[in-house]
Amino acid sequence: MIVIMRSGATPEEINHICEKVREMGLTPQVSRGVERTVIGVIGEEEKLRVKPLAAFPGVENVVEIQRPYKLASRQFRGEPTEFDMGNGVKVGGKKVVVMAGPCSVESREQLLKAAEAVKKSGATFLRGGAFKPRTSPYAFQGLGEEGLKLLREAGDKFGLLVVTEVMDTRNVELVASYADMLQIGARNMQNFDLLKECGLAKKPVLLKRGLSSTIQELLLSAEYLLSKGNFKVMLCERGIRTFETATRNTVDINAIPVLKRETHLPVLLDPSHGTGVRDYVLPIARAAVAAGADGIMMEVHPNPEEAWSDGPQSLLPQQFEAVMREIKVIAQAVGREI
Repeated sequence: MIVIMRSGATPEEINHICEKVREMGLTPQVSRGVERTVIGVIGEEEKLRVKPLAAFPGVENVVEIQRPYKLASRQFRGEPTEFDMGNGVKVGGKKVVVMAGPCSVESREQLLKAAEAVKKSGATFLRGGAFKPRTSPYAFQGLGEEGLKLLREAGDKFGLLVVTEVMDTRNVELVASYADMLQIGARNMQNFDLLKECGLAKKPVLLKRGLSSTIQELLLSAEYLLSKGNFKVMLCERGIRTFETATRNTVDINAIPVLKRETHLPVLLDPSHGTGVRDYVLPIARAAVAAGADGIMMEVHPNPEEAWSDGPQSLLPQQFEAVMREIKVIAQAVGREI
């Protein structure tokens, strides 16, 4: 249920509603817009039949929400969410953010070369895995905290924000101490304890869609983060598993306009994991910006032939530069910028 307050509603009236909601064993979530304040009520809506909130001072309207993702829905917040990352970078605004870097942090030399290259071409985030969820237990699992230290060093050296994956509830605090944004990977999209812990951490979160997850399931996973009070959440379409074998995954371009209609949260697309083939990264990146994506994530490696993971989908620095040139043109054509 959503309570829409009048434009002139006082702080006392808003607090009064929140107090009454808590008394009924429900949870209020306050969203303050430019003209209206909206209060999302989380819990058993039947309890509100006894004490209708529409009668309370300052209330303009009460709307029952049919969608199971209440806080993530457009009904809860009509305008798109935009949040400040610092460094002059805003996510969800007019500017399309670009996250780039290697799949895995392998060494200081490798990471610094990659960071310098992506910064030069216009990226705003450095991506790289310090903890790696791999299908095989014998594959490289990441450098752990040493990788986090290298990411922070490279990010600070070249003025890039750091986004990296957290896999375990026990490591949320550690990763958050180094990263500017926490990434929850596709394999952990429905790791509900991890979602709760990242929601409580209050660090911005990049939530990737699961390999076989529906859009509703993605939004419900986002709801876990929002329900803990963390509204700095960005969704990532990174390809889903289908019967097709020509590419690593099947990029669901449809997901971008669908998500933009269903939720106020910003949406990013990862064409590297989506295709698994570097030659396809450019056309899919162009399509993503044209479809309305708020961000693009790409894997860039100074020497993909020697990459410890995902070499076939990693761009060379000069290829990344070419992609950036082309998506800037697309962004301008749809009223955005990079």
